[in-house]
Amino acid sequence: MTMRNWKKNNMIYNENYYTRLFSTGVPEMEKIIDEALANGGDYADLYFENTQVGNLQLRDGSVTAGSFQMDYGVGIRTMKGEKTGYAFSQDTSMSPMLEAAKAASAIALSPIEIEPKRTRPFPGKPNPAADRYPFASGWNSEGTASFVPFMHKLEAAIRAKDSRVLKVIGMLAWQMSDIMMFNSAGELKYDTRPMGTLAASIIFSDGQTIQNSHVSRSFRMGPEFMTDDLINELATMAVRNLDDKFKARRPKGGKMPVVMGAGASGILLHEAMGHAFEADFNRKNQSIFSDKMGKRICAEGINIVDDGTIVGNRGSLNYDDEGVPAQKTYMVTDGILTSYLHDRISAKFYDVAPTGNGRRESFRYNPIPRMRATYMEAGNADPESIIASVKNGIYVDEFSNGQVKIGEGDFTFYVKSGYLIENGHLTQPVKDINIVGNGPQALADMVAVGNDLKIDDSAWTCGKGQSAPVSCGIPTVLVNNLIVGGE
Repeated sequence: MTMRNWKKNNMIYNENYYTRLFSTGVPEMEKIIDEALANGGDYADLYFENTQVGNLQLRDGSVTAGSFQMDYGVGIRTMKGEKTGYAFSQDTSMSPMLEAAKAASAIALSPIEIEPKRTRPFPGKPNPAADRYPFASGWNSEGTASFVPFMHKLEAAIRAKDSRVLKVIGMLAWQMSDIMMFNSAGELKYDTRPMGTLAASIIFSDGQTIQNSHVSRSFRMGPEFMTDDLINELATMAVRNLDDKFKARRPKGGKMPVVMGAGASGILLHEAMGHAFEADFNRKNQSIFSDKMGKRICAEGINIVDDGTIVGNRGSLNYDDEGVPAQKTYMVTDGILTSYLHDRISAKFYDVAPTGNGRRESFRYNPIPRMRATYMEAGNADPESIIASVKNGIYVDEFSNGQVKIGEGDFTFYVKSGYLIENGHLTQPVKDINIVGNGPQALADMVAVGNDLKIDDSAWTCGKGQSAPVSCGIPTVLVNNLIVGGE
């Protein structure tokens, strides 16, 4: 699917919509900020949220479960030097907000560790014409019952693709979040964030063995993302390479070249490199990249990006959760480490501009540096020629269950789908293997980057003490030396 096929209407509402929703105007917010700064804080901000979440689940041919919940409240933060005070309230009337502000401001009584630096301002009101997730209609405007036939249609399409389908478990989830932010610099930001996710887990049987498949698509869109094209796309993905999965064997292990397929392999980039570029890890000297700013970390021509500007993408934002405009940030430019991913705290520490990466799970959480859509830009190599250049190695195109040590950069990923490469050709399908390596070393060992960048639109969710929707992508990439854990 491509965004150009969807009807798009601007759905950022005017300021009055948000102030009425949270029963709080600018004068009231200024009083809350004053209370949050009463003990001498340098900066304070408010994060209002009204989120509605729903889902349906299909199992054994019937939609058997569904839920709907709401979350509403405000988070209040006070900063003084390196100290942060945070409190929240589920009631946005003045009295409970003032109490939360008092709790947040108490941190300012602690001695500061460094001389405070000025927080960079981001003036101006939201621009509806620049909305990165316009939607035709809100999820709240549709009756849940109207989604049930769509779920049955998805199951029927998957079953029609292959007679070995034993069970289909379908899930449709949706979310609408109204957000309003205000800070001690007088900046007021607001938007309405939609999210729609369609997923299916499928069990296949050939009479002797069982295989599993999981497919999903997720976008910052309204119900209009549910189309026949989407159903066909997921059904086709569900049975992709199914014959090979039944034939797959565990290969011999060892150190060898690994070709990462375009698209979902980008999860390795997200986990093994992206987290280590988040500025909180670096300012605390917890990342393997803490001393590598401005240094070459991989070959010329390699560019690694974290992007919050892709229209409709699961990880995109108009503003991050500190009111900073989202942007496209080059972490690695032509092989040189050129930027970490910053929230306001780390940006002040490094005396640079925030990159729009301050994110939080909800108003209950303090914002921290988080990724959005992380990917490597396309190179100039033909994917087939990359594979042809490998005499003996592994091709992988789907990872899961990754583990990374941020300080050392070491990682391990389980491979869900892949092939042996023998004399430049894909041969035996493989399974039950791990890819083991080190992030900085893997970057240094990247010797070819394909011209086939693919952003994967699956329902990726990143955990870092709190959850955040993200996206990832990569072109076909050859890493010269990785350890393959096989027989």
